[in-house]
Amino acid sequence: MARAGGLHDLGVHVLLAGAFLPIADFFIVNVALPTIQASLKATPAALELVVSVYGVAYAAMLVLGGRLGDRFGRHRVFLAGLAGFILASLACGLAPTINALIAARLLQGATAAMLVPQVLATFQATLPGERKTRAIALYGATSGIAAIVGQLAGGLLVSADLFGTSWRPIFLVNIPLGIIVFFASRLVVPANRSPHPAGIDLPGTVLFAATLTALLVPLTEGHSLGWPAWTKAMLAAAVMLAMLTAMVEKATEARGVVPLLPPSLLSLPSMARGLAMVTVFSVGFGAFMFVFALTVQNGLGANALQSGLAILPMAIMFFIGSVVSPRVIGRFGRAALAAGGIIQALGLGLLIGITLAGWPRVSLVELAPALVLIGAGQSMLFSGLFRAVLGDVPSHLAGVGSGVLITLQQSGLALGVATLGTLYLALEPTGIAQAFATVIASQLLIIVALVLCIGLLPRFNKHQGHAQPVEL
Repeated sequence: MARAGGLHDLGVHVLLAGAFLPIADFFIVNVALPTIQASLKATPAALELVVSVYGVAYAAMLVLGGRLGDRFGRHRVFLAGLAGFILASLACGLAPTINALIAARLLQGATAAMLVPQVLATFQATLPGERKTRAIALYGATSGIAAIVGQLAGGLLVSADLFGTSWRPIFLVNIPLGIIVFFASRLVVPANRSPHPAGIDLPGTVLFAATLTALLVPLTEGHSLGWPAWTKAMLAAAVMLAMLTAMVEKATEARGVVPLLPPSLLSLPSMARGLAMVTVFSVGFGAFMFVFALTVQNGLGANALQSGLAILPMAIMFFIGSVVSPRVIGRFGRAALAAGGIIQALGLGLLIGITLAGWPRVSLVELAPALVLIGAGQSMLFSGLFRAVLGDVPSHLAGVGSGVLITLQQSGLALGVATLGTLYLALEPTGIAQAFATVIASQLLIIVALVLCIGLLPRFNKHQGHAQPVEL
C-alpha cells in the first residue's frame, strides 16, 4: 500500500504518468478516424461523437471527481478511476460497432474524470513551495505533451496494424501502461485527503453535467444532421440550465455548504481571469489538433503514420519549452506569457501562408518551421496560465480548484472540436486548404486576444518567481 506522508519526486512522476493516459486518449483517436470510419462503417456525425462524447463525460464529471478525492481520499479515488479507465479502454479496443465504441468512450471519459483531478489536488495538498510550483508546471507540460504525443502514437499504432488489429491498439495500449501506473502508485504515492472535506453537491453536479451536455451535444451533431429542432432546443436549454446552475450554487454557498462550483473561489482574480483564458486557449488547441490530422490525411494524402510524425516538430519544441518555462516565467512574469503567445501567433500565420501558397503540393517538411514556432510559443503560454489559475487556491479546496481548472480546459477542447471542427467539416467540400486556413486563422485570433488580455492576470508572486526549471 501507499505510504502516509510526503510525496517524493518518483511519486510526482507516477501521478503525471497516470494523468498522461486520459489526456492523450482525447487526441489519440484523431489520426485513426478515417480507419475507424472504414472499419465500422461510421457516419461523419458518429465519428465526431467518438471524439466529443469522451470530452463531454470527462468535463461533466471532473469537478465531482475532485470532490470525491477530497472526501474519500485522493489516492484511493485515483486508483479506482485508473482501474475503471483500464476496463473502459479494453471495451473500446474490443468494440464491435460504432455505437459500442461511442458507449465505451463515454465510460472512458467518466472514469478519467475520477482519476485526473487527484493529480493536481495531491500536488496542491502535499508539496511545499518550490516543489509545488515545479509539479504544477510539470502537469501543464504533461497535458500539452500528452495531446501531441497522443496524436503521434495514434499514427504509429494504426500504421503498425499489429496482428491485423487496425485501430484497436490505440485503446488497448492503455491496459499494460495503466497496470504499471496502478501498482507503481500503490508503492510510492501517499494516501491523502482534505482535512475538511466538503459534502457531495448532488443538485450542482446534475445541473452542471446537464448544462455541458445540452451545450456540447448539439454543437457537435447539429451541422451533420441539418440542425433539427431538438438541437436548437438543447442550446436554448443550455442557457437556462447555466443560469439555474449559477443560482443554485450561489444559494448553496450562502447556506454555508461548499457547492460544486464555489462562487467565492471562482471570484478570485487569478481563477476568474485565468480560467476564462485557459478555456479560450483550449478551444483553439482542440480544434487545431482535430483539423490538422484530417487535413494532412485527407488533403495531403498522408497515411496515419505520416500524419502522426508530422506533428513531431511541434511536440519536440513543446517539450523543450515546457522544461525551460518555469525559470523564464519566474524571471519575466507575464511578459514571458505574452512572448509565448506572440511566437505561437507567428507560427500560426506562417502555417496559413505555407498551406495556401503551396497547396496541394505541400510537403510535411515544409510545415515543420511553422510547427516549431507553434510548439515553442504555446508551451510558455500553457504553463503560465496553469500557474496563474492555481496560485491562490487554498489547500483545503485543492480538489475543487483542480477539478474546475481541468473541467474548463477539457470543456474548451471539446468545444473546439464541436465548433471550429464543425466549421471545418462544413467548409471542407469547398476546399480543404481554405477550410484549414479558416480554422487556423480563428485560432490565431484567439491567441492575439489572449496576448492582449495577459495584463489582466495577477502578477506572479515573489515565491513563484524563484521557481526552478522543470526536471523531467
